[in-house]
Amino acid sequence: MTDERKNHIYDLIDEKTAELPWYVREYVDKKMRTMSPRSLLNYSHDFLIFFDWLLTEGFFPGKRTDIPLDCLEKLTPQSIENFLTYLQFRLNNDRFTINRKLSSLKSLFNYLQNVAETDDLKPYLVRNVMAKIAFNKIKEDQETVAQKMAGKILWKDEYEQFRQFVAQDYCTTVKDDVKLLNFHKQNAERDTAIVSLILGSGLRLSEVVGLDLSDIDFKKRMVRVIRKGNKEQYVYFSEQAGLDLEDYLQVRSGKYHLMASNKALFVSAPMGPKGTTRRLSPRAIENLVKKYAVAFGKPSLSVHKLRHSFATRYQAENNDIPKLRRQLGHSSIQTTMIYTHLSNEELKRAVDNMDDHFDEPDD
Repeated sequence: MTDERKNHIYDLIDEKTAELPWYVREYVDKKMRTMSPRSLLNYSHDFLIFFDWLLTEGFFPGKRTDIPLDCLEKLTPQSIENFLTYLQFRLNNDRFTINRKLSSLKSLFNYLQNVAETDDLKPYLVRNVMAKIAFNKIKEDQETVAQKMAGKILWKDEYEQFRQFVAQDYCTTVKDDVKLLNFHKQNAERDTAIVSLILGSGLRLSEVVGLDLSDIDFKKRMVRVIRKGNKEQYVYFSEQAGLDLEDYLQVRSGKYHLMASNKALFVSAPMGPKGTTRRLSPRAIENLVKKYAVAFGKPSLSVHKLRHSFATRYQAENNDIPKLRRQLGHSSIQTTMIYTHLSNEELKRAVDNMDDHFDEPDD
């Protein structure tokens, strides 16, 4: 992530925390050393939802910024359960999203009880209601999650078919629309490089967005990324991804009318009255992948599903979970283990072999 992008996120964090009580701002400031800017922004958003709910439910009669610590101390487990119900049925959050917001609050309350101290060495909170609240149980095991994912990713020949579709074949689907056809011709090399890089490395969306020209090392076929927790890492990319990146870089300056000072790898076409060229946003990359996925006939594809596609192919061909874990930047190897279920051909063969026994005549 570039300094410009990081500073923009920090500005958004400042805007949100300015609307929160002083102790929340203190917590966020402390976490800036250990958490990524994007995670902190998500936390700040979660806190706004929670403190707004406190006001709506009448736990405090004043302004959000004035909610005192003793208001939090008086909350009961049933109060928090009511908040979780609000998230589920009023905001339509799924179990995973609710767990994430609950995690944000648990972290805040833990800080207030076990880390922060007053001038007389007393904790900000003596009673921590969040410690009594359990996360939603996610009952699906890795096998179930893997099989649900299986129908939404690319398999075998589809990798190259989709890449080729983005590079050339999409033109045939919009040949009667001059505007869409010209837009694709303008961005074909860029879009192909983006898709090819994700399919050839498994990078996250945020990591692709934050890439600068200087982050690419073609000789070693590695890219420098800033992963979750602000960790710097060098990640390999495939030979095909390297070729597509080189094709894009040959036309990047000319097609996008770039100044030498623009170091962003993936940029948008000039827009607005001043014809400003800027770094592609996360939403722009999500939308372009969605556009191609729908036209390709696989509308469930997304940036994250392309990452899953890479991981599935890597595991099937290399069967090396520790290396895959590092390539993907997973903090837990359990997260990476899901790809052993996605490519479990031995299990499929065992089930198929069962049919052979049913064909045998009875003695």
